[in-house]
Amino acid sequence: MTVSRVLNAEPNVRPETRERVQAAIRDLNYRPNLSARNLARANTYFIGLLYDNPSAGYISELLIGALNRCRKAGYHLIVESCGSADQDWESSIADMLRTSNFDGVIIPPPVCDNTAVLDAVEAAKLPHVRISPDTQLDRSPRVVTDDREASRRMADYLLGLGHRRIGFIQGPEGHGASRERFEGFSEAMAAAGQKIDSELVVPGAFTYRSGLDAAERLLTLKQRPTAVFASNDDMAVAVIALAHRYSLNIPDDLTVVGFDDTQTATAIWPQLTTVRQPISAMASEAVELLAECLDLERSGEAGHVNERREIHSEIVIRDSSAAPA
Repeated sequence: MTVSRVLNAEPNVRPETRERVQAAIRDLNYRPNLSARNLARANTYFIGLLYDNPSAGYISELLIGALNRCRKAGYHLIVESCGSADQDWESSIADMLRTSNFDGVIIPPPVCDNTAVLDAVEAAKLPHVRISPDTQLDRSPRVVTDDREASRRMADYLLGLGHRRIGFIQGPEGHGASRERFEGFSEAMAAAGQKIDSELVVPGAFTYRSGLDAAERLLTLKQRPTAVFASNDDMAVAVIALAHRYSLNIPDDLTVVGFDDTQTATAIWPQLTTVRQPISAMASEAVELLAECLDLERSGEAGHVNERREIHSEIVIRDSSAAPA
């Protein structure tokens, strides 16, 4: 029983006893049998996370939230890449699910809106929770955030500083968050009586490389913007990098803001003003919601079929934004 308490990081073990047990574990190279533990503990689950997202920062935050929640609860997280979006997800996901021992899966964007993936998960009879889905909202429980409202608040902040010529870098076409963020920006501009100049709206793909390409278009305009709102941090960081190359001072010559508040936002100079999207918290909440669904299933009850949980974003003001010169 004492060894079990140590292995499961439970209290009520004296420090010297805990150290003796851990020393024996190291000496014997002992590894718990996960299958046996799964049978012994009714609330231990094997949770799959199916992802494909071009933003390394987003995936990093997502994994931190999911891993921390799983570790705390004693669940096991198995991360599976779906491959790039232009691959045949339907067959690859179906094959993977047939050979997995998942109890349930978490599906973040953009995979969460792929009908073939959802069909394969349902065919495997796996409970699942989606993060920020944009379509087919009645198919499963979901955890969402306020992308449109947060984008509108960020645009209001820029307008309040006095910016009127604002560039906007969109995310990938067909991505729900990309559309929501642009619509929030558009609503704020319209409410302020500001017409959006079409040459200031440029496409992006939530990647650093696409941010460089978009910044090149915006910063070489005859009349460049006084502020750039990139719809994720990776692209915003690319704008700052290119601005430095053109000897533009941030924020005196150009204000740059982003969206997500990933680790890169504070790893650059100047630090990035951005929308703090609760990515880690959303992943943690998705694990919690999925576990509740699995508990209900084991007890023979039904519930959470169309549950929606929302976690709000916030604006984080740092050094990359200021009033126009």
